[in-house]
Amino acid sequence: MPPADTGASVTIRAAASPQSSTDTSSPAAAAQDPESGKLHPGGPGYRRMSFALFAAGVATFALLYSTQALLPAISSDLNVSPDQASWTVSAATFGLALGVIPLSAVSERLGRRTLMTGSLAVAALIALLVPFAPSLGVLIALRTVQGIALAGLPASAMAFLAEEVRAKALVAAIGLFVAGNSIGGMSGRIVTGWVAQGWGWRAALGAVGLMAVVCAVAFRLLVPKARHFVPRSVGPRALVRTLTGHLGNPLLRRLYAIGALFMTVFGAVYTVIGYRLVAEPFNLPQGIVGSIFVVYLVGTVSSAAAGKLVARMGRRGALYLAVGATATGLLLSLTDTVAAVLAGLILITAGFFAGHAVASSAVSRTATTARAQASALYQCSYYIGSSLGGALGAAAFRASGWPGTVALGLVALAAAASITLYATRKAVVEQRLLRLGKAA
Repeated sequence: MPPADTGASVTIRAAASPQSSTDTSSPAAAAQDPESGKLHPGGPGYRRMSFALFAAGVATFALLYSTQALLPAISSDLNVSPDQASWTVSAATFGLALGVIPLSAVSERLGRRTLMTGSLAVAALIALLVPFAPSLGVLIALRTVQGIALAGLPASAMAFLAEEVRAKALVAAIGLFVAGNSIGGMSGRIVTGWVAQGWGWRAALGAVGLMAVVCAVAFRLLVPKARHFVPRSVGPRALVRTLTGHLGNPLLRRLYAIGALFMTVFGAVYTVIGYRLVAEPFNLPQGIVGSIFVVYLVGTVSSAAAGKLVARMGRRGALYLAVGATATGLLLSLTDTVAAVLAGLILITAGFFAGHAVASSAVSRTATTARAQASALYQCSYYIGSSLGGALGAAAFRASGWPGTVALGLVALAAAASITLYATRKAVVEQRLLRLGKAA
């Protein structure tokens, strides 16, 4: 799975403040120092907090995409088409998209720690029920509720870390949470693939459910109590005004669309690739197909390199490169050899994560107020793209095979490139007008 967009850059900037040189040993000094009493490496509670958030990240993304590697087995067992089975993934991501904004407001009143604990508990309990779903409809309904519950984690985790961890240690703390996201998304798919090969898809989902329960218990036992949270009420009208303001910003709208389009491609490819690899001419076993998701590690490298790409090529140049790499990977995946398909997946994954990193970081720089809500809107559009990509990609596969899914991906990439080109031309015109105004 792709690592969810955490809005880390927003949180880091919001939390960062000059380190006070005041002696905090006295109560008066501590009251003046906003960093006093916060968690830091080597201090009490920091290691427990790190392990707790890592466990939460693993559970969240292992559960969110737990059915993706199992779709061919689900289709066969329940006698449903690929596009019908794909809704077991799309329903969960749509539920998360639906829940992330309202739950971020709930966390302001209820508390980050309380919401994260409750979200993990509900999602883990649902995970234990999912293997016993008697029909596809019940399975999709359970996955939708599970996605809504999981939305409490990305809605609260970054704010919790910003409030409880010293600014200088915040990057490392967020890094552990993001690492948990990546490892959870990858391990969930790999574990389910191998378990399903021996004991079936229901047993595989049960294994992920048990893993989520262990992570939820570990989180509850390890996460320290919040010391710096101040409850506040976020009224519906104020929230709507903030969201409407962001959606009224043309540049933010374009960035939301670019993120959604990249995720549409990624969701389509990884939802359908299992069907392609278990069928002719590949005939790969379920365990091997699940292991294909190890290429997610490429995304860690490309997303980290996105900053250097932007520094060298500019944001638009980096987006064009990401589009080009992803498109090349799609075309390469049309070849009927495992090596070519794997190379194509590597390019698709690298291009997607780079494009996602560029777009999400640009949201943080573009929003001048209420950056947390701007980031939440990006997450919402991102996961809507995932839901649409999975459903539409599977429908295209059913109608036209793998070439249909590739065609869908190329159309989405063309749209992303067009939006980027439009933004480039508009920026050039605005710069010319600005120069003319100064000259006058």
